[in-house]
Amino acid sequence: MSKYKIAVIGLGYVGLPLAVEFGKKFQSVGFDINTERINELKNGTDSTLEVSDENLKSIIVDDTNQVGLYVTNQIEKIRECNIFIITVPTPVDKYNKPDLTPLKKASETVGKVLKVNDIVIYESTVYPGATEEECIPVLEKISGLKYNVDFFAGYSPERINPGDKEHTVSKILKVTSGSTPEIAEIVDQLYGSIIVAGTFKASCIKVAEAAKVIENSQRDINIAFVNELAKIFNLLDIDTKEVLEAAGTKWNFLKFSPGLVGGHCIGVDPYYLAQKAQEVGYHPEIILAGRRLNDSIGAYVADETIKLLVKKQVNVAKATLLVMGITFKENCPDVRNTKVTDIIGELQKYHVNVVILDPLANKANVMHEYGLEIINSLDEVSTTKFDGVILAVAHKEFMSMDISSLRKENSVIFDVKGVLPKALADRRL
Repeated sequence: MSKYKIAVIGLGYVGLPLAVEFGKKFQSVGFDINTERINELKNGTDSTLEVSDENLKSIIVDDTNQVGLYVTNQIEKIRECNIFIITVPTPVDKYNKPDLTPLKKASETVGKVLKVNDIVIYESTVYPGATEEECIPVLEKISGLKYNVDFFAGYSPERINPGDKEHTVSKILKVTSGSTPEIAEIVDQLYGSIIVAGTFKASCIKVAEAAKVIENSQRDINIAFVNELAKIFNLLDIDTKEVLEAAGTKWNFLKFSPGLVGGHCIGVDPYYLAQKAQEVGYHPEIILAGRRLNDSIGAYVADETIKLLVKKQVNVAKATLLVMGITFKENCPDVRNTKVTDIIGELQKYHVNVVILDPLANKANVMHEYGLEIINSLDEVSTTKFDGVILAVAHKEFMSMDISSLRKENSVIFDVKGVLPKALADRRL
């Protein structure tokens, strides 16, 4: 295994933790086009909070010929590598159509340095067939080499859970695959050398691609079901959390909670599967229905909050509401595809003054992505009284706050996450 020199293309939430693990055993190069990102990593800081400064500083090296992780934005530094692992995002566009642009651009980059007998492994979530139908032709075109003759490919879908310090990359079982049986074995052994949880070798690349995309599609559909239950039980004046706790006493009841479904996985991946299904002539009803239901929750929370304000005779047009959290999940700075913005956008239609508090989100990123100003410091709002508070994200910093002190006497608290005492919240999803 020591003969392999590894390049990880894309040093985000997926790529950096993986590159760090490989750097512990191999000469590894982390490549990213973002100069600011490369500089912060060289200085031993990870703004995604996935790798601690201590771990990062211990693994970063200043020579590509050392065991460890060398980070760069210069393509020449990855030319000597013979294993290329692509871990770039696979988003959807504004019409929810798969956008493979980052994946194709990364393939072009690798194609420029690809050599005979090199292996290119993809980790990005795609629809079944995308690796060989969309990415391999790019590699062939740019490199001039022939697939499965001169170079080979593998697919090992990422299973990173941002913000989760327990289920880290090496502790999550890894699905692997390769373009030939021999390459599949090499890929499996490569990952097996760093994944203590073990590996599962799929029969082919398409099977591995399909397995990944249904993992998150399944979660999306299950969450959509409980989100629909929450809407029904609200009309029946029944507490959804109490219902789920009671039903959860049965041994085979699947425990899911209602909530916003954003981020770069669960809220995106089902569209990749749906797109491929439609291409082959099948309209996926359940998958798309789940997506529509989950995408409606942000507006639902906002509308229900407005109704509560009206019932308390609060002048909505003059009301100031505090939205706590804008990242897509708790204890994570990632704001990609966050559905908290759906709540904010709907509230703004009622001309409500919205104050956004999030101690983890990057102000510049939020402004760039959504055109919204946020407050990072909890102290800035600690002495303010609001007409309404929406707990949208359960950051640990919020859990230690006295949220009741933020409300006016005649005000509303909407607990989206269902983590506050029942007596404190006027409504919880």
